[in-house]
Amino acid sequence: MKLATPLRSLRFVTALALPLLAGCEPDDTNNPDGGNGSNTPLYAITTQILTADEPVSYVLLTDKVDHAESLVLDDKAIEVPGRALGVGIQKSGHLYVAGDEGPTVTRYTLSSAGRLEQSGVVSFEGKGVSSIGEYQSQFQFVSPTKAYYFDGRTSQAIVWNPTDMTVTGSINLTGISVEGAILTFSAVPIRRENQVIMPLGWRPATGIGIVKQAGVVVIDTRTDTATIVKDDRCGYVREGVVGPDGMVYIATEVYGSAVRRMAGENTPVPCVLKFDPQTLKFDPSFFVELSSLAKGSTAGTLFPGSNGNVYLRVLDETVYTVKDGTHPRLVASAPAWKWWKVQFNPLSATPVESLPASSGSAFLYQADDRILFSEFTSGSASTNLRELTDQSGKVTTNFQGVAFSFLQVR
Repeated sequence: MKLATPLRSLRFVTALALPLLAGCEPDDTNNPDGGNGSNTPLYAITTQILTADEPVSYVLLTDKVDHAESLVLDDKAIEVPGRALGVGIQKSGHLYVAGDEGPTVTRYTLSSAGRLEQSGVVSFEGKGVSSIGEYQSQFQFVSPTKAYYFDGRTSQAIVWNPTDMTVTGSINLTGISVEGAILTFSAVPIRRENQVIMPLGWRPATGIGIVKQAGVVVIDTRTDTATIVKDDRCGYVREGVVGPDGMVYIATEVYGSAVRRMAGENTPVPCVLKFDPQTLKFDPSFFVELSSLAKGSTAGTLFPGSNGNVYLRVLDETVYTVKDGTHPRLVASAPAWKWWKVQFNPLSATPVESLPASSGSAFLYQADDRILFSEFTSGSASTNLRELTDQSGKVTTNFQGVAFSFLQVR
């Protein structure tokens, strides 16, 4: 994997008052402490640039997430071929970079000078892995010495040691594959004590649609054993939250709901299912159509917010006209999905007027005590990070490319 290559041709038009610190000495002119203060946060953003040639990703470091102007993508960024992910444990001083060009994970350690320096490589090739993707969430860190990588192509969760940079085992996930379908993992898996709960979604390998199949993988982190549970009442049930009753509520993701909006009766009804993380069973008596929570509108994805808030995304067709023949991916990505707050017992939802409509295909990122969500803009030419914590939805950061990973490294 080619790393730390200078950026040759891509530039932003706008400038940034604070420098990006990835792989470079901090600029003391704009950062009085050089970014080296023990209490100075540092955030790693990994963004993929879609070009006419081969796609390429860049790892950026910035010491804040609130920027008045767009971030500058310059020759100080770390270049990674293809679609890359930057993952790790919050505030650990380490960033692990992997991508779809190979089976390796490269560790970078933050130096006292504010540089990201290579400090180890581990390969998953011996476990049959040829490339790494698709989401940051497929890497789950249990401790500094144990992490999982969920690999759909080989139907396993690879167990590896981020400290020693060694592979220590694998967990067989036979049963997660559906013939003729592409498997996708949750972008926001549920973590409980001694458990990683990873919802699953499937879509046909060819054509447009979703598979009428729900499923979860539950890994017991004490024994490194997995339980796979499926339900056939609806499909693409991929994002969920833990409710006040301790049950896991999993909903159809917005893409699955967009497929239903475009294809109608020929596709599964978007729904919410309830899963018991102790008995490891779906509740056969619980089934809620998502449209019933949104006054008949197209709805999808349950997102956890701060302060115990839970949100549902609802398509607002007064700001986006859905035309016949539109690809569901464009509908899911349209800046027309409102945020509705979810209440439990009974399950219901109400609009949050202060949060503006944004793209439904979003990812959640933690920055200290704040939660940010992503928004792909300008035909996936750039990404906004928006504020969810205070329910304002204000844009905090904008940069070129599409970002599928973000990590606070300090």
